[in-house]
Amino acid sequence: MLVAADIGNTNIVLAIFDGDQFVQSFRVYTDTRKTSDEYFVVFNALFRESGIRPGSVDRAIISSVVPNLTRSVEKNLQRLFHINPLIVTHDINTGLVRPSIPPELGSDILCNLAYAHHVKEDSAVMVVDFGTALTLSAVNGRGEVLGCSIAPGLVTAVNALFGNTAQLPQVELKIADKVMGRDSQESIRGGIMLGYAGLVDSLIAHTENEIGEHLYVIATGGLSQTISELIPRLDAVDSLHTLKGLKLVSDLNA
Repeated sequence: MLVAADIGNTNIVLAIFDGDQFVQSFRVYTDTRKTSDEYFVVFNALFRESGIRPGSVDRAIISSVVPNLTRSVEKNLQRLFHINPLIVTHDINTGLVRPSIPPELGSDILCNLAYAHHVKEDSAVMVVDFGTALTLSAVNGRGEVLGCSIAPGLVTAVNALFGNTAQLPQVELKIADKVMGRDSQESIRGGIMLGYAGLVDSLIAHTENEIGEHLYVIATGGLSQTISELIPRLDAVDSLHTLKGLKLVSDLNA
């Protein structure tokens, strides 16, 4: 079995694959103040309660956008399963054209594009990732990385409103009934959900104009299922896309 760890700014996701089959995943809050031993206690309990024993895992891979936690997670997977995890970097095989990868491209985006190119090998593909940041990255049919656009994520935008205004409340994000709300919650949902749907549509159109090609568009990330019905340009929604990308990269480097 494979353990794939995706260390993000908000959560650490630990996913288990048995061959090509996704088994389950765990989500742990990202906290750089936690010690390695504290994370070990959490990881050990999650795997033990799920019946995942040390001898059943023979591979591990880590993607991290939080450098301070990379070594801690690596050390704990070594401690739990007695294996050396593969760390996703620009130097390993991803199936993409290596010189086309921008130096600052995050490893999560790299995995997104690797899997996007794998599933639509002869097409230009965009991955829209609704995470802490909203990222829109693209790859062409030759496996060349075209680049990435970044905006604040939906929850990040709502938290900014809540934290920096005196009277606006914290709001659960769901589809707005209308643009012009009659109370604060309706108004924020209208502005954020419908506004971000328009933002994504606009960036897809701008990218297609830039590259002169039609894009196949895949959405992933925590809120992709919630907002997808507002964005008709999405061709596929896959909440496991990044994790599948990690598994693909692990297979390519096995």
